[in-house]
Amino acid sequence: MTSDVYRFLIPICALAALCLYWGLVAVAAVLLLLAVFVIYFFRNPAREIPAGEHLVVSPADGRVVRVEPIPQGDGEMSGGLSISIFLNIFNVHVTRVPMSGELESVEYKRGRFKAAYDDEASRVNEQNILTIRGARHRLIVKQIAGLIARRVVCWKKPGCTLRRGELFGLIRFGSRVDILLPREVRVLVSVGDRVKGGSSVIGEVVG
Repeated sequence: MTSDVYRFLIPICALAALCLYWGLVAVAAVLLLLAVFVIYFFRNPAREIPAGEHLVVSPADGRVVRVEPIPQGDGEMSGGLSISIFLNIFNVHVTRVPMSGELESVEYKRGRFKAAYDDEASRVNEQNILTIRGARHRLIVKQIAGLIARRVVCWKKPGCTLRRGELFGLIRFGSRVDILLPREVRVLVSVGDRVKGGSSVIGEVVG
């Protein structure tokens, strides 16, 4: 589990204990079931990180809902591809580093809370935008809040050295993660594919 679990788990368990003390057994049972779900939601399963410095791994668990070209003239990722991964409430919600390198910047962007499966969420929703500079190329990862997710958390600071597959953050309760890849990365996933953060290869550097 991630450490964030305790800010939710401790109050729920304390309230359940009080309900048992007051004889509210049914309420306590509901709260204990909620506690079990919270533990499940904040799980952090071990992942085998594939070898190969040219590989880019998925930053999150979920389903690929969009693979689209980045328009020419749209920043340094111009001509590359954008991949969107939708995380439902039952997916693992820790996020992982897709490529080793230096974290150049973390930009927090206030926004709306549209449903995360809506493509417009990538543009208008609250999000953290991380720029990672690898040995030869940069890429951008966006942690995007959703209709239920109201908190995007990044545990890393600009200037940190990142290892491919390591944890860098968390999105609470249903969300979306976008990754913007330069043209030198060949994308290996399609819409509808299921991916696992840190272990599913989504691209490889070819240039």
